Amino acid sequence: MDAARAVAVFAMFAAHIGPPARPEGAGHLLVALDGRAPAVFTLIAGLSLSLSRGGTRPRPAARGARRGTLVRCAVLAALGLALAELRSGIAVILAFFAVYFLAAEPLARLRTRSLLVAAAVSPVLGPVLSYVLGPYFGHRVSGRGRYPGFDAVTSWPGLRDALDTLLLSGAYPWLTYFPYVVVGMALGRVVDLRRPGTAVRLIGWGALAALAGHGLSALALGPGGGREMLLRAVADSHPLALNAPDPVQAVLAAQAGAIPSTSWAWLLVDGPYSQTPFETVANIGAGVLLLGLAVAAGRSGPLRPLLRPLLRPLATVGTMGLSVYAVHVLARAELRPQHGWVALGAFCLVSLAACALWARVLRGRALGRGPLEWALHVLVRAATSRRGASHPGGTGA
Repeated sequence: MDAARAVAVFAMFAAHIGPPARPEGAGHLLVALDGRAPAVFTLIAGLSLSLSRGGTRPRPAARGARRGTLVRCAVLAALGLALAELRSGIAVILAFFAVYFLAAEPLARLRTRSLLVAAAVSPVLGPVLSYVLGPYFGHRVSGRGRYPGFDAVTSWPGLRDALDTLLLSGAYPWLTYFPYVVVGMALGRVVDLRRPGTAVRLIGWGALAALAGHGLSALALGPGGGREMLLRAVADSHPLALNAPDPVQAVLAAQAGAIPSTSWAWLLVDGPYSQTPFETVANIGAGVLLLGLAVAAGRSGPLRPLLRPLLRPLATVGTMGLSVYAVHVLARAELRPQHGWVALGAFCLVSLAACALWARVLRGRALGRGPLEWALHVLVRAATSRRGASHPGGTGA
């Protein structure tokens, strides 16, 4: 799971530092990764949350878990707002993650059947609600794809705009990205990653979901006549995009891929960051497929001696995902690297080497899990270990 998380981190590098994703040569890999990274990262976060609560054998939340969740969310939100102020050009996801974790807390208490129902419904319900609610908040034609900064905590208008951004109109809004968390949580309830045969099932389910998401979108837009409906919507509501080589892509590019609310046909697209049901299902499939491949590579078998040296450094990066993410935003803001394969390769290699060195030097110490991970762990542990007045009957400390 840590190795899969590292791949998602490197896919974020590709989006922020790599060359343009074009279907030519090695660019095919970037096309396959385009738009996947935040979705996969979020799905794995939901899976991790489910495993921390017992996985296939869920257990009640530990004492003080709610306080721990509040502290974790507050730290992630503060760090996200601080990184956004660096003006790196990256739509920082951490403040959105704070909202996801806050909303996941009550879901973690659901029975497995109820959680599975939520996982089945949310990939469609979330995008549809986003489309329906958009016009009521001024986002019928444009205004999506934003991310909050420190003005969210310095003024009431800033707070109002931040809530709109975090829940509805942002780059990774709760309505359309929280379904990945729900699916990850449900996956953790029904799949034991240690059991033989799990990898094959994950690979099969993932490939099927990815093909269904992209295939059904292609059918709906092509033979189903969806693209003609979109072109009419562009002519009616987005006339400035008519002269673009691809008017539909021009409309989506204007708001970081998110669809407007000018035609129901927009819900049929599956482009990167479009936040539609088809893109969501395809991204879930890609995440499950990646997880299955990682599980297959990590299990015993004839190729394990060859794959294990590759998985170990990846897993180390995955355990320090928060620190690596924050450092790469800082580096992008300060160094302003030119987009390209050289910059992408440098960021990936430096991350692998730095994480391996950090883990080796601090082996056996709590700080070895990563600087930000360690700090977050310490703060959450301090919050959950409090006793006394906040707990009637507590012994105090």
